[in-house]
Amino acid sequence: MAIAQNTIALVFDYDQTLSPSYMQDDVVFPEFGINPESFWKKCNALVQDQQWDGELAYMQCLLDYLEMDQVSNARLTELGSNLSYFPGVPEMFDGIRDACLTDDHHAQDIRLEYYIVSSGLKALLEGSSIRNQFRAIYGCEFGEDKQGHIRFSKRTISHTTKTQYLFRINKGLLDYSEDVNDHLAPELRPIPFENMVYVGDGPTDVPCFTVMRKNGGNAIAVYNPEDPSRRSFRKCYQLCAKADRVKHIAPADYRQGSHLRLLLEQMVSEIADNILLRRTNEIQGGTVSAPHF
Repeated sequence: MAIAQNTIALVFDYDQTLSPSYMQDDVVFPEFGINPESFWKKCNALVQDQQWDGELAYMQCLLDYLEMDQVSNARLTELGSNLSYFPGVPEMFDGIRDACLTDDHHAQDIRLEYYIVSSGLKALLEGSSIRNQFRAIYGCEFGEDKQGHIRFSKRTISHTTKTQYLFRINKGLLDYSEDVNDHLAPELRPIPFENMVYVGDGPTDVPCFTVMRKNGGNAIAVYNPEDPSRRSFRKCYQLCAKADRVKHIAPADYRQGSHLRLLLEQMVSEIADNILLRRTNEIQGGTVSAPHF
């Protein structure tokens, strides 16, 4: 028996997508006096000279730099309260719901959920001022020793493994105790890909863009309009005009009336209307008129 597929999911990358800054540059490096140039030089040496995985190199370097400070995940979560965002991010969550979901949609229990899938630190995102807007946040995680200090990489999320989390959302298997590889028929998946929108900023999001495109979902690549080098724009332009990975690119401005906000609202509205039409047809198709006298 099919389930009601009446949920819409907006899924965001974080760094350079919701925020103009990389989260570690934003709150971790200044707090602990870490020199970004030295940090990334050390990371790149592990990747290039010793063939480390990029995310593992990043996590190990953070551990090395933070070891003397005996940092806990709770401390990182506290720092997350100072994360910064592109214009309009804090206001967009309720704003998109209000603009797109009508009384008719609410009557059919059509709802909108938000998710983050990031290669950044989950602990920082858990402390962000927008945390409560998200149904689930996925990111890299540190494990702690018996004293409560971070000591090892517990989980890393690379640009290729990000796609696993799209399938978790698609199947409703949000908890790590649930195996995302379990077979689930399409009609039993609570959020079909055509009910999803993925927003990312560049080449690291290509696997997610590809999954969305192949499965009937929606995707938008965003760029920083304040980047004087235009590198951020060129990444998105290449994805759209040259690589055919996304149909839409937009400046990362989430304020009401912006190009990006109009795209998001149009996509969500169309998805909501399609769900409503399908639900209405199902109800009408299952209704048998009473005999008339």
